[in-house]
Amino acid sequence: MCRKLALVLRTLSRNPRAMLTLYHCKNARSFRALWALEEMGLPYRLHTLPFPPRHRHEGMHEINPLGTIPVLIDGDVRMTESVAIPHYLATKYGPTDLAVAPHEEGYAAYLNFLVMGEATLTFPQTIHLRYQVFARPGERRPEIARDYAEWFGSRLRNAEGMMGEEFVAAGRFTMADISVGYAIMLALSVGLEEFVPSSLRDRWSSLSARESWRRAIAAQESSA
Repeated sequence: MCRKLALVLRTLSRNPRAMLTLYHCKNARSFRALWALEEMGLPYRLHTLPFPPRHRHEGMHEINPLGTIPVLIDGDVRMTESVAIPHYLATKYGPTDLAVAPHEEGYAAYLNFLVMGEATLTFPQTIHLRYQVFARPGERRPEIARDYAEWFGSRLRNAEGMMGEEFVAAGRFTMADISVGYAIMLALSVGLEEFVPSSLRDRWSSLSARESWRRAIAAQESSA
C-alpha cells in the first residue's frame, strides 16, 4: 500500500465522518480546493454549481451565508476561503510536504505566497471581470477593467522576482504553488495572457502537467 493511501485510511479510521464535501464552480477560485484534494488523494464529494451560485443555486445562502464558493464541509467544520482550505487539508490530514512547517526555512515565504495568490494576484482579476464581463452591457466600465488588469500584471511581474526558481517557496511543490498557480490559470483563461510573462507561462505549463491538476479538471467536467 502506498504511503499516501495509508495516511488517508489512517485518518479516516480516526474520524469516520472525514468524507469531505466541496461546493465548487467550474474554474472558479474553488479550483484551488479541488486541486488540493486531488493532490493529497483525499476522498471527497463534489458539487459543481452554476455560476454565480448565490443567484443560480437555490439554498446557496444556507450552505454559505456569503453566497460564494468554495465551501468545504468537513464534519461540523465549514470553510469558505480558497487559500485557507488547501492549508487546512495539508495540516489536518497530513503529514505532507505540501505544507511548510514553522521550523523550516521556507515557512514565511510559504505563508506569504499562499495568501498572495488570492489577495494580490486574483483579487484585481475579479474586479476586471466584474466590469468587463459580468456587468450588464450598459454598466460595463472598460477603463476600470483595464486599470485592474494592468494592476494585476504589475503585481505578477513584481511577485515573480520573489519566487523560487522552480517552486514559489521551500524548494518544493506546496499549497502555495496551488494558490499562485490558480491566479496564473485564471489570467490565461479570461483573456489576460498579455500580462503573464513567458517565464511564468512556462512555470504554469509545468504545474498544469501534474496529474493532480489533470484529475481536478476531469472531476469538475464529470460533475458539471
